[in-house]
Amino acid sequence: MSDGLVVKGLKVVYGGVTALDGVDITVAPGAFVSVLGANGAGKTTLVRSITSLLYLHKGRARAGTIELDGSPILNKKSRVIVKAGVAQVPEGRKLFPNLTVEENLLCGAATRTDSAEIHQSLSEVLELFPQLERMRAQTAGLLSGGEQQMVAVGRALMSRPSLLICDELSLGLAPKIVHQLFELLTEINTERGTSVLVIEQNARLALQHAKQAYVLELGQVLLQGSAEQLRDDPMVQELYLGGGGDARAAYAAIERPPRRKRTRRPQ
Repeated sequence: MSDGLVVKGLKVVYGGVTALDGVDITVAPGAFVSVLGANGAGKTTLVRSITSLLYLHKGRARAGTIELDGSPILNKKSRVIVKAGVAQVPEGRKLFPNLTVEENLLCGAATRTDSAEIHQSLSEVLELFPQLERMRAQTAGLLSGGEQQMVAVGRALMSRPSLLICDELSLGLAPKIVHQLFELLTEINTERGTSVLVIEQNARLALQHAKQAYVLELGQVLLQGSAEQLRDDPMVQELYLGGGGDARAAYAAIERPPRRKRTRRPQ
């Protein structure tokens, strides 16, 4: 039986700054998990660690492990991680603006060699996003933000992932488009069995669709549990859901792991 994604004791630093400190997160096979947190909480660093893009930002994992279905993937090459079943919808979409919609989608299958099945995957993606069918030959950079996000999700699905990571899917998009995208993620999760990990600023929407959730604070897991439990938590309501009463007492009562003292290396 596969274990899904398991992050244990992950510590990541940028130079002398600790971004993640002992983070444990699990995304079981077929799960829909959301990670919440304020800016600087460590959400983006977590994604970079899983997708092996830390080196681009001069980050380094100092401790801990990341495994996918029992196999270590921490510090593996990104191509290896994609072939293992991880696909990412990056923050800001990051399409190739001068390529067509179809060319962008096919880029998602770069690690695959099964030509006939690649075209089958393309048909499946265009079936999920019917509006992209008539835009196949259009330059991706000329599409609206919502249309570009559809291409970004479709591109990730072209690798046939077992785990789909969506980083700030709602950023800069109209609420109606965001709701449609989350409905689609739910469909992908429930009907295809694809695990989904959402890093999201729209906490209300994320907790509405996810089954499990984590809250990061200053590089550590502050809260975790079912999405329903976190929706009912007064601190989460106060800080992320637009108010649920005075949550200061609940916030102060949370047991936090002790932060390790930083030591300077000798010059």
